[in-house]
Parts: sequence; structure tokens; C-alpha cells
Amino acid sequence: MTSARMQPTDATAEVEKPERRLPAEEGVWVFLFGDMTVFAVLFGVFLYYRGQDPGLYNDSQLALNQTFGVVNTLVLLTSSLLVVTAVRAVRHNAHQLARRLIFGAMACGGIFVVNKAIEYGVKISHDLVPTTNQFFMYFYVMTGLHLFHVAIGLALLGFMVKLTRKPVLVGRERDYLEGAACFWHMVDLLWIVIFPLLYLVK
Repeated sequence: MTSARMQPTDATAEVEKPERRLPAEEGVWVFLFGDMTVFAVLFGVFLYYRGQDPGLYNDSQLALNQTFGVVNTLVLLTSSLLVVTAVRAVRHNAHQLARRLIFGAMACGGIFVVNKAIEYGVKISHDLVPTTNQFFMYFYVMTGLHLFHVAIGLALLGFMVKLTRKPVLVGRERDYLEGAACFWHMVDLLWIVIFPLLYLVK
């Protein structure tokens, strides 16, 4: 009797556990980690040369307007929050809401691009260009490369909008949507590192 009670019933043995998986496809994560590795090497090189001539880097940093960096950080953080919420909305089949949220994220990305263009214009008007010194060479390389990723990310957000116009996402369509969202989060993460490196670190 006792042993019979200890035996799990079929219903207990077949309790379904929620499936756990990484969003998007494995190949997307390979690409993202590879991309972040390239940036990590660039950050390391920047810090190395900063240590070689801290006076030059500190003096050059004073020429940067931190307001541009703060605004860009806030708009990218906001955009990532909107994208996360949009993906959740898609999972609950609220595609119209998801589409609006992605449009909001795209607007934030647009603000970032315009803000960065204004900042570049101000710097160039004061003859602060890549050839000015080593600090500004890295400033333009890092922010320019990141800006290129923002442009790619905006295109991917547009692709997400296209996917949300479908009543149901089937097959790999949800993976594509999640992959595009992951890329945008990477863009945000990279800026969170670039901002303090260029604007704050003394």
C-alpha cells in the first residue's frame, strides 16, 4: 500500500514544464557576440593609449558636451524599453500595440542620429576632427561605428514593423523578430559603454 502511494501518477509524471530558450536563433547570438568582441578590443586599445597620455585625453574630453551623451543615453534606453514591450505584445498577439511601440523606438533612434549629427557639426566647426589628436580619432571611430550600427538597427526595426502587420507569426518569423530586437539591445549596450569611456572616465 505504501509503495503504491509513493508511485507517481501519470498526471504527475506528465506535468508540462514551460519551455525555456534563448530568443532568436543561435546564429544571431554568434554574430552579436562577435560584434561585441570587436568593440571590446577597440575599447581595450582606447584605454591602453589613454593610460599612455592621460593629460591629452583628459584635456580633449573637456571639449565634449556631456549633454549630448546624456540625451543619447536616455533615448536609447527608452527605445530598448519600447522594443522589449513590443516583443512581449507580439507574444500576446497584440500586434497593433507592438507596431506602435516599435515606431516609438524608431523615433528614439532618429533622435539619436539627429543629436549625433548636431554634435559632429559643432565639433567640426571648432576644428575638432579625427586628425586633431589621438583622442578625437578614437572619438570619431567609436561613435561613427556605433552610429553605423544604429542605422542598421533602424532598418531592422522597420523589418519588425513589417512582421507585426501579419496577423500571426509562424515558423521562423518570431525568431527574426526577436533577433532584430536583440540587435537593437546590443546597440544600446554598446552605447552604455561608449558614453562613460568618452565622456566621463578621467
